[in-house]
Amino acid sequence: MAGRINDDDVKVVRDAVPIDTVVSEYLQLRPAGGGNLKGLCPFHDEKSPSFQVSPSKGLFHCFGCQEGGDTIAFVMKIDHLSFSETVERLAAKAGITLRYEEGGYNPSHQRGERIRLVEAHKAAAEFYVERLGSEEAEIGRKFLAERGFDQAAAEHFGVGYSPAGWDHLTRFLRGKGFTDKELLLAGLSQDGRRGPIDRFRGRLMWPIRDISGEVVGFGARKLRDDDNGPKYLNTPDTAIYKKSQVLYGVDLAKKDIAKASRAVVVEGYTDVMACHLAGITTAIATCGTAFGTDHIKILRRLLMDNGSARVIFTFDGDAAGQKAALRAFEDDQKFAAETYIAIAPDGMDPCELRLSKGDAAVQDLVEPRTPLFEFAIRQIVSRYDLETPAGRASALDEAGPIVARIKNGASQHEVAVQLAGILGILDTQFVVKRVAQMARWARDRGGRGPAGPADGRGGRPNGPQGSYDSASPALSGPALNLRSPAHRTERELLKLALQRPELVSPAFDAYGVDEFTAPPYAAVRRAVEDAGGAEQGIVSAPEYLAGVREAAPNDAVRALVTELAVEVFHGKTIDEAYAGEQLVRVRLRAVDIRIHDVTSTLARLGTGDDAERHQAVQNELWVLQQYRQSLRNSGAAAL
Repeated sequence: MAGRINDDDVKVVRDAVPIDTVVSEYLQLRPAGGGNLKGLCPFHDEKSPSFQVSPSKGLFHCFGCQEGGDTIAFVMKIDHLSFSETVERLAAKAGITLRYEEGGYNPSHQRGERIRLVEAHKAAAEFYVERLGSEEAEIGRKFLAERGFDQAAAEHFGVGYSPAGWDHLTRFLRGKGFTDKELLLAGLSQDGRRGPIDRFRGRLMWPIRDISGEVVGFGARKLRDDDNGPKYLNTPDTAIYKKSQVLYGVDLAKKDIAKASRAVVVEGYTDVMACHLAGITTAIATCGTAFGTDHIKILRRLLMDNGSARVIFTFDGDAAGQKAALRAFEDDQKFAAETYIAIAPDGMDPCELRLSKGDAAVQDLVEPRTPLFEFAIRQIVSRYDLETPAGRASALDEAGPIVARIKNGASQHEVAVQLAGILGILDTQFVVKRVAQMARWARDRGGRGPAGPADGRGGRPNGPQGSYDSASPALSGPALNLRSPAHRTERELLKLALQRPELVSPAFDAYGVDEFTAPPYAAVRRAVEDAGGAEQGIVSAPEYLAGVREAAPNDAVRALVTELAVEVFHGKTIDEAYAGEQLVRVRLRAVDIRIHDVTSTLARLGTGDDAERHQAVQNELWVLQQYRQSLRNSGAAAL
């Protein structure tokens, strides 16, 4: 990092850059009397000007919101820059070389390089804009017109055109005094057989500006069929451009984002143009990469972590857009703002929507929106069959951790209740408690998720061999919890099946994998089944255990089989009565779960649905209730 800037240099910079010149870049000023100037305050909404600038004193003050200070303070607040970033930027504008305190790193060389690269991009942007009016660029102007963008729109966003020749820009910038090394470092040129050639050729060009408005890169759109390159070609990462750290349109949107406490994230350059022209001036987009952590940092600086702030994603409705939305949700909790998703009818993007239905349709797009967490949950749940117990259980196992990541306790509870409704689970408190438990697991492990290291009593090892999943979605889920009576009983029954199979056969072999609610135990049950069942253990114990271990899908399940095969029992007397007790407990719990599921299905069907289906579900419920009563009354004899 740079050392502390010399105090005398800070004063020189402050005096060298007139405050009225700087402020005039952001708002219109007119005489206010006494040598002062006035205008509409950029930091709050007002109808009559209360923002005043004193050029003689080098100060500004707003009598409405009480913001005030010198030139440096103004640039820091309006461009959301740090003190040193602001001084360096103003110094570069004034041609002042800064000194840094002794002992601090002096980045004069790097800063000089940055200035040169920025100047090269500025010259390139002007070159591209001028070429958009050429005869060759007719194809580019036609592309813009077909998408509803006229010449004024192109000028507003600085859209240009790169000539199709090999080195038009390179020769132009050489004539401006830039070296080949600088052009290569800037990403404007690339190595050719006989020296540097233009990186962008025969394409429509969008200048990408940083938050201060300086051009740091370009996005180039293919126009011709004989262009074998990608549809969009962006500037490579350079000393001044990192695609993960820039947002297209942020220079135009930053003031309105800060003022409205709202940002609209779209997917492409034309979408940003369409939104701004339709009045959604808070629209920004990433530059050829997924929306990520560094982009969040930029928006947080603009939104100022305002609790009422909103970030609205308008990804396309296709599979790729939905995938992008789910990726964005991965970082959702890094926002202080509320996050939403808005998908246009027929899956149109904002550019297509504006062209098809006008500006009003684009404005309406970001109003009826869905919370991003709800969208993510529904996308996950839609992959499961909610008519089956296994489907609902698996959907809860996958969607639950998402809800558990919501930091606000009240919001987490509310969303958990919504999740229960989406899944069709009548016992909302069960879902609420399950989500809370998942949240505790995540907190205990530092937010790394519900799974934990293998400890022989409930862990799931990390790494490729660390999943208990045996090719069934129902077998994935949270780690074991031996405080759970269900998990303790299932563990005891599996120990009997492995160590004393004669006590549980043949009843055990009739138990389904889904009767074991702990995913690791369900995986062991599947391994026993694949090895021929517990009856095999009555004939030859060593070969039986070897067969179960061999049938295990991975090392984690294999290790658990070994552990259960040697662990001592909890009961004092291990006999048929004890074995029968474990069998009944596991079966009773499975029947209770099935009764709950059938009751849920019955509630969803309603009285107006298919009468035959309704009657069949009612009959199943009656049979299950009778079986449960029989198990309670007769114990193992009812199996």
